[in-house]
Amino acid sequence: MAKKESFIKGTLILAAAALVARVLGLVQRVPLEHIFGAVGNASYTVANTVYLMLLTVATAGIPSTLSKMVSERYALKRPGEANRVYKAALIFAVFIGVVMTVLLYVLAPVYANYTKQPEATPAIRAIAPALLLFPAIAMMRGYFQGRGNMAANGISQIMEQVLRVITGIGLAFFLLHANYTDEWVAAGASFGGVLGSISAFGIMIWYSIKMRRDDRKLQLEDLSAGDEQIPLMLIYRDIFKLSIPIVLSSLAVPAINFIDSTLVKPLLIDQMGNLAATNTLGILGSRAQSIAGIPPILSIALSASLLPVIAAAFARGDRPHLERQITLAMRVSILTGMPIVIILCSAAYSVNGLLFSSLEGSGIIGLLTLGTIFQITMSITSSILIGLGKVNLSMGHVIVGIIVKLIASFALAPVFGIYGIIGATGICFLVITLLNLRSMKQMVSFEIMRGRWTGFLLTVVILFGVGYGLNYVGDLTTSFLPPRVGFFLACCLVGVAVLVLYPVMLVLLRVVRRDELGSYPRVLQKVLRPLMRLQRGSGTSAN
Repeated sequence: MAKKESFIKGTLILAAAALVARVLGLVQRVPLEHIFGAVGNASYTVANTVYLMLLTVATAGIPSTLSKMVSERYALKRPGEANRVYKAALIFAVFIGVVMTVLLYVLAPVYANYTKQPEATPAIRAIAPALLLFPAIAMMRGYFQGRGNMAANGISQIMEQVLRVITGIGLAFFLLHANYTDEWVAAGASFGGVLGSISAFGIMIWYSIKMRRDDRKLQLEDLSAGDEQIPLMLIYRDIFKLSIPIVLSSLAVPAINFIDSTLVKPLLIDQMGNLAATNTLGILGSRAQSIAGIPPILSIALSASLLPVIAAAFARGDRPHLERQITLAMRVSILTGMPIVIILCSAAYSVNGLLFSSLEGSGIIGLLTLGTIFQITMSITSSILIGLGKVNLSMGHVIVGIIVKLIASFALAPVFGIYGIIGATGICFLVITLLNLRSMKQMVSFEIMRGRWTGFLLTVVILFGVGYGLNYVGDLTTSFLPPRVGFFLACCLVGVAVLVLYPVMLVLLRVVRRDELGSYPRVLQKVLRPLMRLQRGSGTSAN
Protein backbone atom coordinates (compact mmCIF):
# COMPACT_ATOMS: atom_id res chain seq x y z
CA MET A 1 0.00 0.00 0.00
CA ALA A 2 2.84 2.37 0.86
CA LYS A 3 4.41 1.77 -2.54
CA LYS A 4 1.11 2.46 -4.30
CA GLU A 5 0.60 5.67 -2.29
CA SER A 6 4.16 6.77 -3.10
CA PHE A 7 3.54 6.10 -6.80
CA ILE A 8 0.35 8.14 -6.82
CA LYS A 9 2.01 10.89 -4.79
CA GLY A 10 4.84 11.03 -7.32
CA THR A 11 2.38 11.27 -10.19
CA LEU A 12 0.60 14.14 -8.44
CA ILE A 13 3.91 15.96 -7.85
CA LEU A 14 4.75 15.74 -11.55
CA ALA A 15 1.21 16.77 -12.54
CA ALA A 16 1.39 19.79 -10.20
CA ALA A 17 4.80 20.79 -11.54
CA ALA A 18 3.59 20.46 -15.13
CA LEU A 19 0.54 22.55 -14.21
CA VAL A 20 2.66 25.36 -12.74
CA ALA A 21 5.14 25.24 -15.62
CA ARG A 22 2.36 25.40 -18.20
CA VAL A 23 0.65 28.33 -16.49
CA LEU A 24 3.98 30.20 -16.41
CA GLY A 25 4.45 29.49 -20.10
CA LEU A 26 1.02 30.94 -20.85
CA VAL A 27 1.70 33.98 -18.68
CA GLN A 28 4.76 34.78 -20.79
CA ARG A 29 2.78 35.16 -24.00
CA VAL A 30 0.57 38.05 -22.80
CA PRO A 31 3.31 40.67 -22.21
CA LEU A 32 5.22 39.45 -25.27
CA GLU A 33 2.14 40.00 -27.44
CA HIS A 34 2.09 43.63 -26.31
CA ILE A 35 5.83 44.06 -26.90
CA PHE A 36 5.85 42.53 -30.39
CA GLY A 37 4.34 43.88 -33.56
CA ALA A 38 2.78 41.60 -36.17
CA VAL A 39 6.19 40.44 -37.46
CA GLY A 40 7.47 39.73 -33.94
CA ASN A 41 4.41 37.71 -32.97
CA ALA A 42 4.55 35.66 -36.17
CA SER A 43 8.32 35.13 -35.90
CA TYR A 44 8.15 34.05 -32.27
CA THR A 45 5.29 31.65 -33.10
CA VAL A 46 7.27 30.01 -35.92
CA ALA A 47 10.43 29.70 -33.80
CA ASN A 48 8.62 28.33 -30.74
CA THR A 49 6.59 25.71 -32.59
CA VAL A 50 9.47 24.29 -34.63
CA TYR A 51 11.59 24.16 -31.46
CA LEU A 52 8.88 22.33 -29.45
CA MET A 53 8.37 19.91 -32.33
CA LEU A 54 12.06 19.01 -32.46
CA LEU A 55 12.28 18.86 -28.66
CA THR A 56 9.43 16.33 -28.60
CA VAL A 57 11.14 14.22 -31.26
CA ALA A 58 14.46 14.37 -29.39
CA THR A 59 13.20 13.60 -25.90
CA ALA A 60 9.58 12.47 -25.55
CA GLY A 61 9.23 8.84 -24.57
CA ILE A 62 12.89 8.23 -23.74
CA PRO A 63 12.68 9.60 -20.15
CA SER A 64 9.72 7.34 -19.27
CA THR A 65 11.47 4.37 -20.90
CA LEU A 66 14.69 5.17 -19.02
CA SER A 67 12.68 5.49 -15.80
CA LYS A 68 11.23 2.01 -16.31
CA MET A 69 14.62 0.45 -17.09
CA VAL A 70 16.35 2.10 -14.13
CA SER A 71 13.62 1.26 -11.60
CA GLU A 72 13.55 -2.39 -12.74
CA ARG A 73 17.31 -2.77 -12.29
CA TYR A 74 17.35 -1.16 -8.86
CA ALA A 75 14.49 -3.44 -7.85
CA LEU A 76 16.69 -6.39 -8.88
CA LYS A 77 19.62 -4.97 -6.83
CA ARG A 78 21.66 -4.28 -9.97
CA PRO A 79 22.62 -0.59 -9.67
CA GLY A 80 25.60 -1.08 -11.97
CA GLU A 81 23.34 -1.97 -14.88
CA ALA A 82 21.08 0.97 -14.06
CA ASN A 83 24.01 3.37 -14.19
CA ARG A 84 25.24 1.81 -17.43
CA VAL A 85 21.80 2.43 -18.97
CA TYR A 86 21.83 5.99 -17.64
CA LYS A 87 25.28 6.70 -19.11
CA ALA A 88 24.20 5.30 -22.47
CA ALA A 89 21.17 7.59 -22.42
CA LEU A 90 23.35 10.61 -21.62
CA ILE A 91 25.72 9.76 -24.50
CA PHE A 92 22.73 9.67 -26.85
CA ALA A 93 21.46 12.95 -25.37
CA VAL A 94 24.73 14.72 -26.12
CA PHE A 95 24.76 13.34 -29.67
CA ILE A 96 21.13 14.18 -30.49
CA GLY A 97 21.47 17.59 -28.81
CA VAL A 98 24.41 18.58 -31.00
CA VAL A 99 22.74 17.23 -34.17
CA MET A 100 19.41 18.95 -33.49
CA THR A 101 21.06 22.27 -32.60
CA VAL A 102 23.25 22.33 -35.71
CA LEU A 103 20.37 21.32 -37.99
CA LEU A 104 18.00 23.92 -36.55
CA TYR A 105 20.62 26.68 -36.74
CA VAL A 106 21.75 25.87 -40.29
CA LEU A 107 18.29 25.21 -41.72
CA ALA A 108 16.59 28.13 -39.94
CA PRO A 109 16.53 30.41 -43.01
CA VAL A 110 15.32 27.57 -45.25
CA TYR A 111 12.39 26.76 -42.97
CA ALA A 112 11.59 30.44 -42.32
CA ASN A 113 11.45 31.14 -46.05
CA TYR A 114 9.21 28.12 -46.61
CA THR A 115 6.72 29.45 -44.06
CA LYS A 116 6.77 32.83 -45.86
CA GLN A 117 8.11 34.35 -42.63
CA PRO A 118 11.84 34.97 -43.34
CA GLU A 119 12.00 37.37 -40.38
CA ALA A 120 11.72 34.31 -38.09
CA THR A 121 15.31 33.24 -38.86
CA PRO A 122 16.98 35.10 -35.93
CA ALA A 123 14.34 33.82 -33.46
CA ILE A 124 14.80 30.22 -34.62
CA ARG A 125 18.58 30.49 -34.35
CA ALA A 126 18.32 32.16 -30.94
CA ILE A 127 16.40 29.24 -29.43
CA ALA A 128 18.45 26.50 -31.16
CA PRO A 129 21.14 26.22 -28.39
CA ALA A 130 18.43 25.14 -25.91
CA LEU A 131 18.40 21.82 -27.78
CA LEU A 132 21.98 21.22 -26.63
CA LEU A 133 20.90 20.81 -22.99
CA PHE A 134 17.28 19.68 -23.02
CA PRO A 135 17.89 16.11 -24.23
CA ALA A 136 20.35 15.63 -21.33
CA ILE A 137 17.88 17.25 -18.92
CA ALA A 138 15.17 14.87 -20.15
CA MET A 139 17.44 11.84 -19.53
CA MET A 140 18.26 13.10 -16.05
CA ARG A 141 14.56 13.51 -15.30
CA GLY A 142 13.90 9.95 -16.49
CA TYR A 143 16.69 8.64 -14.26
CA PHE A 144 15.45 10.54 -11.21
CA GLN A 145 11.91 9.33 -11.84
CA GLY A 146 13.23 5.77 -11.98
CA ARG A 147 14.94 6.37 -8.63
CA GLY A 148 11.69 7.75 -7.16
CA ASN A 149 12.93 11.35 -6.81
CA MET A 150 10.04 13.37 -8.26
CA ALA A 151 10.94 16.60 -6.45
CA ALA A 152 14.05 17.13 -8.61
CA ASN A 153 11.99 16.88 -11.78
CA GLY A 154 9.24 19.17 -10.49
CA ILE A 155 11.59 21.89 -9.24
CA SER A 156 13.65 21.84 -12.44
CA GLN A 157 10.51 22.24 -14.58
CA ILE A 158 9.27 25.18 -12.54
CA MET A 159 12.62 26.97 -12.36
CA GLU A 160 13.15 26.45 -16.08
CA GLN A 161 9.89 28.24 -16.83
CA VAL A 162 10.49 30.99 -14.24
CA LEU A 163 13.86 31.91 -15.74
CA ARG A 164 12.54 31.52 -19.29
CA VAL A 165 9.64 33.91 -18.60
CA ILE A 166 11.71 36.52 -16.76
CA THR A 167 14.66 36.57 -19.16
CA GLY A 168 12.54 36.22 -22.32
CA ILE A 169 10.35 39.18 -21.41
CA GLY A 170 13.33 41.15 -20.05
CA LEU A 171 15.44 40.69 -23.19
CA ALA A 172 12.51 41.53 -25.48
CA PHE A 173 11.78 44.69 -23.47
CA PHE A 174 15.46 45.74 -23.52
CA LEU A 175 15.83 45.20 -27.28
CA LEU A 176 12.58 47.04 -27.95
CA HIS A 177 13.79 50.12 -26.08
CA ALA A 178 17.19 49.82 -27.74
CA ASN A 179 15.33 50.36 -31.04
CA TYR A 180 15.99 46.92 -32.51
CA THR A 181 13.58 45.69 -35.19
CA ASP A 182 10.69 43.37 -34.39
CA GLU A 183 12.49 40.26 -35.65
CA TRP A 184 15.41 40.84 -33.22
CA VAL A 185 13.05 41.55 -30.34
CA ALA A 186 11.47 38.15 -31.06
CA ALA A 187 14.95 36.61 -31.10
CA GLY A 188 15.62 38.05 -27.64
CA ALA A 189 12.42 36.53 -26.31
CA SER A 190 13.33 33.17 -27.88
CA PHE A 191 16.75 33.23 -26.22
CA GLY A 192 14.98 33.12 -22.87
CA GLY A 193 14.41 29.43 -23.59
CA VAL A 194 18.18 28.88 -23.65
CA LEU A 195 18.62 30.56 -20.27
CA GLY A 196 15.73 28.47 -18.92
CA SER A 197 17.50 25.30 -20.07
CA ILE A 198 20.69 26.36 -18.28
CA SER A 199 18.69 26.87 -15.07
CA ALA A 200 17.05 23.43 -15.32
CA PHE A 201 20.39 21.78 -16.14
CA GLY A 202 22.04 23.40 -13.11
CA ILE A 203 19.30 22.10 -10.80
CA MET A 204 19.57 18.58 -12.20
CA ILE A 205 23.38 18.63 -11.76
CA TRP A 206 22.94 19.70 -8.12
CA TYR A 207 20.49 16.86 -7.48
CA SER A 208 22.80 14.42 -9.28
CA ILE A 209 25.68 15.33 -6.95
CA LYS A 210 23.40 15.01 -3.93
CA MET A 211 22.13 11.59 -5.05
CA ARG A 212 25.65 10.36 -5.70
CA ARG A 213 26.63 11.29 -2.13
CA ASP A 214 23.60 9.43 -0.80
CA ASP A 215 24.50 6.39 -2.92
CA ARG A 216 28.02 6.35 -1.49
CA LYS A 217 26.62 6.30 2.02
CA LEU A 218 24.43 3.34 1.06
CA GLN A 219 27.31 1.76 -0.93
CA LEU A 220 25.14 1.66 -4.05
CA GLU A 221 27.98 2.88 -6.23
CA ASP A 222 29.71 -0.53 -6.09
CA LEU A 223 29.26 -2.04 -9.54
CA SER A 224 29.79 -5.67 -10.45
CA ALA A 225 31.92 -6.61 -13.46
CA GLY A 226 28.94 -8.28 -15.11
CA ASP A 227 26.87 -5.14 -14.77
CA GLU A 228 29.47 -3.06 -16.57
CA GLN A 229 29.60 -5.26 -19.67
CA ILE A 230 26.11 -4.60 -21.13
CA PRO A 231 26.72 -3.59 -24.79
CA LEU A 232 25.61 -0.05 -25.61
CA MET A 233 23.82 -1.20 -28.75
CA LEU A 234 21.71 -3.61 -26.70
CA ILE A 235 20.75 -0.78 -24.35
CA TYR A 236 19.84 1.50 -27.26
CA ARG A 237 17.76 -1.25 -28.87
CA ASP A 238 15.74 -1.66 -25.66
CA ILE A 239 15.36 2.11 -25.21
CA PHE A 240 14.19 2.83 -28.76
CA LYS A 241 11.91 -0.20 -28.95
CA LEU A 242 9.89 1.22 -26.07
CA SER A 243 10.34 4.96 -26.62
CA ILE A 244 9.69 5.49 -30.35
CA PRO A 245 5.95 4.62 -30.10
CA ILE A 246 5.66 6.95 -27.07
CA VAL A 247 7.45 9.72 -29.01
CA LEU A 248 4.98 9.45 -31.87
CA SER A 249 2.05 9.24 -29.45
CA SER A 250 3.22 12.48 -27.83
CA LEU A 251 3.48 14.36 -31.11
CA ALA A 252 -0.19 15.28 -31.62
CA VAL A 253 -0.28 18.82 -30.19
CA PRO A 254 3.32 19.87 -31.10
CA ALA A 255 2.84 18.49 -34.63
CA ILE A 256 -0.45 20.33 -35.11
CA ASN A 257 1.03 23.62 -33.91
CA PHE A 258 4.02 23.00 -36.20
CA ILE A 259 1.72 22.33 -39.16
CA ASP A 260 -0.20 25.54 -38.47
CA SER A 261 2.88 27.75 -38.14
CA THR A 262 4.27 26.18 -41.32
CA LEU A 263 1.13 26.39 -43.46
CA VAL A 264 -0.88 29.42 -42.29
CA LYS A 265 0.95 31.97 -44.43
CA PRO A 266 1.47 29.77 -47.52
CA LEU A 267 -2.25 28.85 -47.49
CA LEU A 268 -3.60 32.34 -46.72
CA ILE A 269 -1.16 34.75 -48.35
CA ASP A 270 -2.93 34.69 -51.73
CA GLN A 271 -6.32 35.28 -50.09
CA MET A 272 -5.44 38.20 -47.83
CA GLY A 273 -1.94 39.42 -48.70
CA ASN A 274 1.34 39.18 -46.82
CA LEU A 275 0.63 41.72 -44.05
CA ALA A 276 -2.78 40.29 -43.10
CA ALA A 277 -1.48 36.69 -43.25
CA THR A 278 1.46 37.66 -40.99
CA ASN A 279 -0.93 39.28 -38.53
CA THR A 280 -3.21 36.21 -38.58
CA LEU A 281 -0.28 33.87 -37.87
CA GLY A 282 0.75 36.10 -34.95
CA ILE A 283 -2.78 36.10 -33.53
CA LEU A 284 -3.03 32.31 -33.81
CA GLY A 285 0.30 31.74 -32.04
CA SER A 286 0.42 34.51 -29.45
CA ARG A 287 -3.27 34.75 -28.55
CA ALA A 288 -5.41 31.80 -29.63
CA GLN A 289 -2.96 28.99 -28.80
CA SER A 290 -2.18 30.64 -25.44
CA ILE A 291 -5.85 30.84 -24.43
CA ALA A 292 -6.66 27.41 -25.89
CA GLY A 293 -3.91 25.93 -23.71
CA ILE A 294 -5.88 26.72 -20.54
CA PRO A 295 -8.85 24.25 -20.58
CA PRO A 296 -6.75 21.05 -20.79
CA ILE A 297 -4.58 21.98 -17.79
CA LEU A 298 -6.98 21.26 -14.92
CA SER A 299 -8.82 18.31 -16.47
CA ILE A 300 -5.66 16.45 -17.49
CA ALA A 301 -4.00 17.17 -14.13
CA LEU A 302 -7.03 15.78 -12.27
CA SER A 303 -7.20 12.76 -14.52
CA ALA A 304 -3.47 12.10 -14.10
CA SER A 305 -4.10 10.98 -10.53
CA LEU A 306 -6.38 8.22 -11.86
CA LEU A 307 -3.97 6.83 -14.48
CA PRO A 308 -1.66 4.89 -12.09
CA VAL A 309 -4.79 3.26 -10.66
CA ILE A 310 -5.88 2.27 -14.18
CA ALA A 311 -2.46 0.80 -14.99
CA ALA A 312 -2.41 -1.11 -11.66
CA ALA A 313 -5.94 -2.49 -12.15
CA PHE A 314 -5.03 -3.64 -15.67
CA ALA A 315 -1.86 -5.34 -14.41
CA ARG A 316 -3.87 -7.17 -11.71
CA GLY A 317 -6.58 -8.19 -14.16
CA ASP A 318 -9.23 -6.50 -12.00
CA ARG A 319 -11.70 -5.74 -14.81
CA PRO A 320 -14.62 -4.34 -12.75
CA HIS A 321 -12.33 -1.83 -11.05
CA LEU A 322 -10.62 -1.06 -14.36
CA GLU A 323 -13.97 -0.34 -16.04
CA ARG A 324 -15.03 1.97 -13.19
CA GLN A 325 -11.75 3.88 -13.24
CA ILE A 326 -11.74 4.38 -17.03
CA THR A 327 -15.34 5.61 -16.88
CA LEU A 328 -14.38 7.97 -14.06
CA ALA A 329 -11.23 9.26 -15.81
CA MET A 330 -13.17 10.04 -18.99
CA ARG A 331 -16.04 11.64 -17.11
CA VAL A 332 -13.82 13.77 -14.86
CA SER A 333 -11.77 15.05 -17.81
CA ILE A 334 -14.87 16.09 -19.77
CA LEU A 335 -16.80 17.54 -16.82
CA THR A 336 -13.85 19.60 -15.53
CA GLY A 337 -12.73 20.81 -18.95
CA MET A 338 -16.11 21.89 -20.28
CA PRO A 339 -16.87 24.89 -17.98
CA ILE A 340 -13.50 26.48 -18.81
CA VAL A 341 -14.21 25.98 -22.52
CA ILE A 342 -17.66 27.58 -22.11
CA ILE A 343 -16.24 30.59 -20.26
CA LEU A 344 -13.38 31.24 -22.68
CA CYS A 345 -15.50 30.72 -25.81
CA SER A 346 -18.52 32.77 -24.76
CA ALA A 347 -16.28 35.56 -23.40
CA ALA A 348 -13.60 35.35 -26.13
CA TYR A 349 -14.17 38.98 -27.16
CA SER A 350 -13.72 40.26 -23.60
CA VAL A 351 -10.77 37.95 -22.86
CA ASN A 352 -9.07 39.24 -26.00
CA GLY A 353 -9.71 42.86 -25.07
CA LEU A 354 -8.58 42.34 -21.47
CA LEU A 355 -5.31 40.52 -22.17
CA PHE A 356 -4.08 41.61 -25.55
CA SER A 357 -3.25 44.74 -27.51
CA SER A 358 -6.34 44.83 -29.75
CA LEU A 359 -9.68 43.10 -30.34
CA GLU A 360 -8.57 41.41 -33.56
CA GLY A 361 -8.87 37.64 -33.68
CA SER A 362 -11.61 37.10 -31.08
CA GLY A 363 -13.31 34.59 -33.39
CA ILE A 364 -10.02 32.72 -33.87
CA ILE A 365 -9.58 32.49 -30.09
CA GLY A 366 -13.15 31.28 -29.58
CA LEU A 367 -13.09 28.59 -32.27
CA LEU A 368 -9.67 27.19 -31.33
CA THR A 369 -10.68 27.08 -27.66
CA LEU A 370 -13.92 25.27 -28.53
CA GLY A 371 -11.91 22.48 -30.15
CA THR A 372 -9.90 21.88 -26.97
CA ILE A 373 -12.67 19.71 -25.54
CA PHE A 374 -11.59 17.15 -28.15
CA GLN A 375 -7.95 17.78 -27.26
CA ILE A 376 -8.83 16.88 -23.67
CA THR A 377 -10.57 13.65 -24.69
CA MET A 378 -7.72 12.82 -27.08
CA SER A 379 -5.10 13.28 -24.36
CA ILE A 380 -6.90 11.25 -21.71
CA THR A 381 -7.84 8.40 -24.07
CA SER A 382 -4.26 8.24 -25.39
CA SER A 383 -2.94 8.07 -21.82
CA ILE A 384 -5.41 5.31 -20.95
CA LEU A 385 -4.38 3.29 -24.02
CA ILE A 386 -0.74 3.61 -22.98
CA GLY A 387 -1.73 2.54 -19.45
CA LEU A 388 -3.40 -0.50 -20.99
CA GLY A 389 -0.15 -1.38 -22.74
CA LYS A 390 -1.31 -0.35 -26.22
CA VAL A 391 1.35 2.23 -27.07
CA ASN A 392 1.51 1.17 -30.72
CA LEU A 393 -2.23 1.69 -31.14
CA SER A 394 -1.99 5.16 -29.64
CA MET A 395 0.90 5.95 -31.97
CA GLY A 396 -1.02 4.77 -35.03
CA HIS A 397 -4.06 6.85 -34.13
CA VAL A 398 -1.95 10.00 -33.74
CA ILE A 399 -0.37 9.42 -37.16
CA VAL A 400 -3.85 9.02 -38.73
CA GLY A 401 -5.01 12.19 -36.97
CA ILE A 402 -2.06 14.22 -38.22
CA ILE A 403 -2.70 13.01 -41.80
CA VAL A 404 -6.35 14.05 -41.42
CA LYS A 405 -5.21 17.45 -40.11
CA LEU A 406 -3.02 18.01 -43.18
CA ILE A 407 -5.69 16.96 -45.66
CA ALA A 408 -8.43 18.97 -43.94
CA SER A 409 -6.23 22.08 -43.72
CA PHE A 410 -5.55 22.08 -47.45
CA ALA A 411 -9.23 21.32 -48.21
CA LEU A 412 -10.84 23.86 -45.85
CA ALA A 413 -8.39 26.80 -45.95
CA PRO A 414 -9.35 27.92 -49.50
CA VAL A 415 -13.02 28.06 -48.44
CA PHE A 416 -12.94 29.21 -44.82
CA GLY A 417 -9.47 30.74 -44.46
CA ILE A 418 -7.96 30.59 -40.98
CA TYR A 419 -11.21 29.16 -39.59
CA GLY A 420 -10.82 26.19 -41.94
CA ILE A 421 -7.31 25.55 -40.60
CA ILE A 422 -8.60 25.75 -37.01
CA GLY A 423 -11.55 23.51 -37.87
CA ALA A 424 -9.07 20.95 -39.23
CA THR A 425 -7.39 20.93 -35.81
CA GLY A 426 -10.67 20.10 -34.06
CA ILE A 427 -11.39 17.36 -36.61
CA CYS A 428 -7.92 15.89 -35.98
CA PHE A 429 -8.46 15.74 -32.20
CA LEU A 430 -11.93 14.21 -32.70
CA VAL A 431 -10.65 11.53 -35.09
CA ILE A 432 -7.89 10.49 -32.66
CA THR A 433 -10.41 10.42 -29.78
CA LEU A 434 -12.86 8.22 -31.71
CA LEU A 435 -10.11 5.80 -32.77
CA ASN A 436 -8.86 5.60 -29.17
CA LEU A 437 -12.37 4.97 -27.84
CA ARG A 438 -12.98 2.23 -30.39
CA SER A 439 -9.78 0.43 -29.32
CA MET A 440 -10.58 0.89 -25.63
CA LYS A 441 -14.09 -0.54 -26.13
CA GLN A 442 -12.56 -3.66 -27.69
CA MET A 443 -10.53 -4.22 -24.53
CA VAL A 444 -12.74 -2.94 -21.71
CA SER A 445 -16.48 -2.40 -21.34
CA PHE A 446 -17.19 1.11 -20.07
CA GLU A 447 -19.69 3.93 -20.47
CA ILE A 448 -18.76 7.61 -20.26
CA MET A 449 -22.22 9.08 -19.70
CA ARG A 450 -24.80 6.44 -20.48
CA GLY A 451 -28.22 8.08 -20.53
CA ARG A 452 -26.74 11.44 -19.55
CA TRP A 453 -25.63 13.02 -22.80
CA THR A 454 -28.92 14.89 -23.25
CA GLY A 455 -28.59 16.53 -19.84
CA PHE A 456 -24.93 17.32 -20.40
CA LEU A 457 -25.45 18.85 -23.86
CA LEU A 458 -28.44 20.84 -22.58
CA THR A 459 -26.24 22.21 -19.79
CA VAL A 460 -23.57 23.21 -22.30
CA VAL A 461 -25.98 24.93 -24.71
CA ILE A 462 -27.80 26.86 -21.96
CA LEU A 463 -24.57 28.03 -20.32
CA PHE A 464 -23.12 29.09 -23.68
CA GLY A 465 -26.20 31.26 -24.13
CA VAL A 466 -25.95 32.64 -20.59
CA GLY A 467 -22.23 33.32 -21.01
CA TYR A 468 -22.63 35.03 -24.37
CA GLY A 469 -25.47 37.20 -23.05
CA LEU A 470 -23.55 38.26 -19.94
CA ASN A 471 -20.48 38.95 -22.07
CA TYR A 472 -22.59 41.31 -24.22
CA VAL A 473 -23.98 43.07 -21.13
CA GLY A 474 -20.52 43.40 -19.61
CA ASP A 475 -19.08 44.81 -22.82
CA LEU A 476 -21.68 47.59 -22.76
CA THR A 477 -19.83 49.02 -19.75
CA THR A 478 -16.87 49.88 -22.01
CA SER A 479 -18.94 52.83 -23.27
CA PHE A 480 -18.56 54.62 -19.91
CA LEU A 481 -15.66 52.78 -18.24
CA PRO A 482 -12.04 52.33 -19.35
CA PRO A 483 -12.14 49.45 -21.89
CA ARG A 484 -9.98 47.04 -19.90
CA VAL A 485 -12.10 47.60 -16.78
CA GLY A 486 -15.23 46.84 -18.80
CA PHE A 487 -13.70 43.73 -20.33
CA PHE A 488 -12.58 42.60 -16.87
CA LEU A 489 -16.11 43.01 -15.52
CA ALA A 490 -17.50 41.08 -18.50
CA CYS A 491 -15.05 38.22 -17.89
CA CYS A 492 -15.93 38.18 -14.18
CA LEU A 493 -19.67 38.10 -14.93
CA VAL A 494 -19.33 35.20 -17.35
CA GLY A 495 -16.84 33.29 -15.18
CA VAL A 496 -18.83 33.54 -11.95
CA ALA A 497 -22.17 32.74 -13.61
CA VAL A 498 -20.86 29.66 -15.45
CA LEU A 499 -18.88 28.31 -12.49
CA VAL A 500 -21.90 28.68 -10.19
CA LEU A 501 -24.56 27.41 -12.60
CA TYR A 502 -22.54 24.56 -14.14
CA PRO A 503 -22.42 22.20 -11.11
CA VAL A 504 -26.02 23.11 -10.20
CA MET A 505 -27.27 22.11 -13.65
CA LEU A 506 -25.17 18.93 -13.67
CA VAL A 507 -26.88 17.88 -10.45
CA LEU A 508 -30.39 19.02 -11.43
CA LEU A 509 -30.19 17.25 -14.81
CA ARG A 510 -28.70 14.15 -13.13
CA VAL A 511 -25.48 14.23 -15.13
CA VAL A 512 -23.76 13.74 -11.77
CA ARG A 513 -25.55 11.42 -9.35
CA ARG A 514 -25.46 11.00 -5.61
CA ASP A 515 -24.58 7.29 -5.53
CA GLU A 516 -21.35 7.79 -7.54
CA LEU A 517 -20.09 10.88 -5.72
CA GLY A 518 -17.66 8.95 -3.52
CA SER A 519 -15.67 7.82 -6.57
CA TYR A 520 -14.83 11.37 -7.69
CA PRO A 521 -11.60 13.16 -6.70
CA ARG A 522 -11.92 14.87 -3.33
CA VAL A 523 -11.86 18.41 -4.73
CA LEU A 524 -14.93 17.65 -6.88
CA GLN A 525 -16.70 15.97 -3.97
CA LYS A 526 -16.39 19.16 -1.92
CA VAL A 527 -18.00 21.17 -4.71
CA LEU A 528 -20.80 18.73 -5.54
CA ARG A 529 -21.80 17.24 -2.17
CA PRO A 530 -23.66 20.33 -0.84
CA LEU A 531 -25.65 20.48 -4.10
CA MET A 532 -26.94 16.91 -3.87
CA ARG A 533 -29.93 18.04 -1.80
CA LEU A 534 -31.24 19.48 -5.10
CA GLN A 535 -31.43 15.98 -6.53
CA ARG A 536 -34.44 13.86 -5.66
CA GLY A 537 -33.71 10.18 -5.14
CA SER A 538 -30.32 8.53 -5.10
CA GLY A 539 -29.79 7.91 -8.81
CA THR A 540 -30.05 4.67 -10.65
CA SER A 541 -26.69 4.15 -12.28
CA ALA A 542 -23.05 4.79 -11.64
CA ASN A 543 -22.11 4.20 -15.20
